Amino acid sequence: MAFLSDTLTRVKPSPTIAVTTKAAELKAEGRDVIGLGAGEPDFDTPQNIKDAAKAAIDAGKTKYTAVDGLAELKAAICDKFKRDNGLDYTPAQVTVGTGGKQVLYNALVATLNAGDEVVIPAPYWVSYPDMVLLAGGEPVIAEATADTAYKLTPDALEAAITPKTKWLIFNSPSNPTGAGYTWDELKALTDVLLRHPNVWIMSDDMYEHLVYDDFEFCTPAQVEPALYDRTLTVNGVSKAYAMTGWRIGYAAGPKDLIGAMRKIQSQSTSNPCSISQWAAVEALTGPQDYIAANNKTFQRRRDLVVEMLNACDGITCPVPEGAFYVYPSIAGCIGKTSAGGAAITDDEAFATALLEEKGVAVVFGAAFGTSPAFRVSYATSDDALREACTRIQDFCAGLR
Repeated sequence: MAFLSDTLTRVKPSPTIAVTTKAAELKAEGRDVIGLGAGEPDFDTPQNIKDAAKAAIDAGKTKYTAVDGLAELKAAICDKFKRDNGLDYTPAQVTVGTGGKQVLYNALVATLNAGDEVVIPAPYWVSYPDMVLLAGGEPVIAEATADTAYKLTPDALEAAITPKTKWLIFNSPSNPTGAGYTWDELKALTDVLLRHPNVWIMSDDMYEHLVYDDFEFCTPAQVEPALYDRTLTVNGVSKAYAMTGWRIGYAAGPKDLIGAMRKIQSQSTSNPCSISQWAAVEALTGPQDYIAANNKTFQRRRDLVVEMLNACDGITCPVPEGAFYVYPSIAGCIGKTSAGGAAITDDEAFATALLEEKGVAVVFGAAFGTSPAFRVSYATSDDALREACTRIQDFCAGLR
């Protein structure tokens, strides 16, 4: 009898964490490494949020809370959905978890039975398929190509849906591409979903506030109110408020689903950290002006990286609407050999050789389901980005 669960054979460790870990190991060995793999802002958590956490500690707010969130935080989340998205929810329709990942996973565990299918557009966040597999479901990948700016088309969505489909996982702006869907683009997808009443929508809106130029964010239940009763709208404080380590995610949806997710959480982690919850209350109800200020910095970095990567031999980099990632194609690099003698057979080989020869850590595209490409996180300093892109240019110039 095997000791470890057979379920573990269905999943793999997170490639993004693996890249970040490898870069840290090389740095510890004294190597000059620039890590572009981490998906977190380099800004500090705003002072008012830190002050709220300290005040909560001083006030003794360090005990257990309700399993899926403080009443005060749920009220703040309801206000946020009304203010930002025009969506009306009651606290009974809200759940708070230890990060957005737990919220997504709770929903999948609470709803999937063996054989149930979940449609996941590719490129996708690396954890989506594996969370589906861990929950006993089957991921069905719907390709979104560079020709459509890495956005899912209605025809591709329609083709992926079967009688076994239970969920569509939707992410805009996207990790890893930064692609954001306009109102009309999203309406075209919701029109498809209206024809399939068996399909629920899990909308991962984590990068909602990180949008640039004139792009306007929208979410499925907002675009198509008829889908409100089968949509779980997921968000959190990690990205826009630079609170990745605080681990607070949340979602709103139908009461029965939220209740099922609460049951899962009650027998797994119970409540998220009480101090983090009070910090999140301040994040959602306090000043919001620093988001726009941070976005100006992100947009400047985006433009820098896109320009420099498009100057590389063999690389084509689209301009994303949001998040803090770019997802350049390296189709023009495949089949060549690096200056160090590495055969560039695929995007994993490209990323490995780039790290070993130039000390730049990126995440290869196969990890996100779409090749040949790689993901760059530009949530780091301008100087580091400029140096990293210069090294990528040198690496590409040396390919033969």
